[in-house]
Parts: sequence; C-alpha cells; structure tokens
Amino acid sequence: MASTSANQHVSRLYDDQPAFIYGTAWKKDKTKRLVKEAIAQGFRRIDTAAQPRHYQEALVGESLREAYAEGTISRNGVYWIQTKYTTPGGQDLGNMPYDPDAPLETQIRTSVASSLKNLRANSESQESYVDCLLLHSPLPTTEQTLQAWKLLESYVPTQIRSLGISNVTLPVLQAIYEHATVKPSVVQNRFYPQTRYDVPLRSFCRERNITYQSFWTLTGNPALLVSNPVTALSQAMDIEPPVALYALVIDLGIMVLNGSTSIDHMRADLDGIQTVREWAILHPRDWKTISEAFKDLVGPATTGQSCRS
Repeated sequence: MASTSANQHVSRLYDDQPAFIYGTAWKKDKTKRLVKEAIAQGFRRIDTAAQPRHYQEALVGESLREAYAEGTISRNGVYWIQTKYTTPGGQDLGNMPYDPDAPLETQIRTSVASSLKNLRANSESQESYVDCLLLHSPLPTTEQTLQAWKLLESYVPTQIRSLGISNVTLPVLQAIYEHATVKPSVVQNRFYPQTRYDVPLRSFCRERNITYQSFWTLTGNPALLVSNPVTALSQAMDIEPPVALYALVIDLGIMVLNGSTSIDHMRADLDGIQTVREWAILHPRDWKTISEAFKDLVGPATTGQSCRS
C-alpha cells in the first residue's frame, strides 16, 4: 500500500510536465541571453511581465523569436508563455507601457497590446497570443479587480488563452472565481512562512483545478533548506539541498518559478528533478516518509482544508 501511495505522489506531481517555469524578473540587459540559455537547457515555460521596472518583456520576445528562427524550439514547443498587467502602483512611473492617468480600460488594453507585440512569434506578423495573462496584483478595490478581469476576458481565447492573478489573498480569489465568466487558471504567490504557505488558498486552487505557482521558493525559505526532510532527501540522493527542496515543493502539486542565472544550476535543477522522480519510483517507502514529513512542515493543501499554498 505504501508503494502504491508513493507512486501516486510521483505521477501526480511530475506528470511528464516541465518541472519549472523560467522566471525573467531582475535579469535586466542579460534577459535575452539567459532566456535563450534556459530554453537550450530544457526550460519550456516562460514567465514575464509588462513591468519595465523589474522585467524586460521585449528582450524575452527577442530571445524567443531568435530561438524559433534558429530552430532551437518552435512556438508550439514552448508550452507556456505568460505575462502580466501591472497596476501603476507597481510601475516605475517614468518607464511604463501605458499612461497612468488614463482610464483603467485604456491602461489594460495598452498594456496587453504592448505584451502581444513584444511576445509575437514573428516580427513581420501582427498576430500574437500568450498562454496566460495575470493581474500582477489585485487592484485597490475588489470592484476594480473584477472590472479589470472582465476587460481581460474579452481577449480569451484568441489572444490570451487563460487568465490568472498574482499576489492574491483567498477572499479576493474567491470573489474573482464567483463572478468571473473565464475562471482563473493560475495563481502565482510567494511560497513562504509569512503566509503559512497558503494552505487554505492552495486547497481552494486544487479543488477548482487552478494551478498554483510559487516564487521566492528558495529565497523565502532558508529554514526549509536545512529542514530534516530536505536534508534527508539531499543526503539519500547526494543532491544539493535546493534541488531537494524544489522536488518536495513540486510534490505538493505546485509549479515552481526558477529564475537561475547560472547555466550549471539550470541544468542541475532540471536533471535533479528527473533524478528524484526516478529515485522515488525505486524507493517508494523512503520517498513517502520524506514527502509526508515535508507536508507536515508546510501543509498538504488537501481537499476539505480551509485553503492556500
């Protein structure tokens, strides 16, 4: 029975999907080189934002088009390109993709148009789409957040395939889900102890087939990096603690943002997740013991709990 349970964990959490989303925040003028390198190493999901303060979305687009032209990957071979609409409060007012004094609808439509242009597959083509567009954060009021969501719904499914939200609390997510025609597909939040690892929100997501994406997975969790389950997995497999932590977070059903700027770490992280998967299949009892201990630390987000990751 332990063997069956452990193998169910493996198939649910890895499920032949890419292990990570490559995060492009804070890469500045290195963005283009690093995105191309991430693709070359095997990343197939890319996260960016229309927020020049922290992201260079245009350089992400350039790197993707060069990779397509060079035959490294096709647009269909990049499984997921997602970007974000960022409110004026999150922007550098001297460098942003829209007029902050414009009405909300104009802000959003201008931001979306800039993203579609930046991320188009062919520089000659005006046709473009993204797999997901997130509200980078809720707007100042729930009413404004719902207004923004309704505006974004008008792009689905042609230019935007799905919608999501970042930096969100459970009450706001519940309000969006209740009122939306296009239900949220993605939540992207910090995964760290200050939010008690979002257990109730993650449960809400799991029950409604919403993908929970984590960021600050390493930076926000120095205690988890030296915790007993992470240390046990690291020592049992002779892998670095960050890879062990990533694997155990993925085992919770979470999709992890990985923004490594090191080519060696990119490859080690991707290879490490595959190695853990193979080890877990061969050592189901050990895997179950370690994964259950980790869940005791951060909460499993199982059906019936209050809700958050």
